[in-house]
Amino acid sequence: MKLLVRNLAKATTEEKLISLFKEYGSVQSCSLVLDKDTGASKGFAFIEMPKVGEAKAAIKHLNSYKLAGNLIRVKKAEAKKEPEQTTTEIKD
Repeated sequence: MKLLVRNLAKATTEEKLISLFKEYGSVQSCSLVLDKDTGASKGFAFIEMPKVGEAKAAIKHLNSYKLAGNLIRVKKAEAKKEPEQTTTEIKD
């Protein structure tokens, strides 16, 4: 299950997130989203946990958890939506 973790402090590292989520089960991957220009954290990350039960336990216990002074928000990541196709009618 892919989880979205928001409201992260700028100093939060992938290593810190992995160790925090590993308390609830195995972590397949962690992806801290960085600004491509500055390299600074954008304040959110994606965590993948292969076992649904463990991921749900992490959501339950870590949503509103205080990490580095911030109350983080944890939820199931929504599937990326494809952009809607629009058709423009050309009139003569």
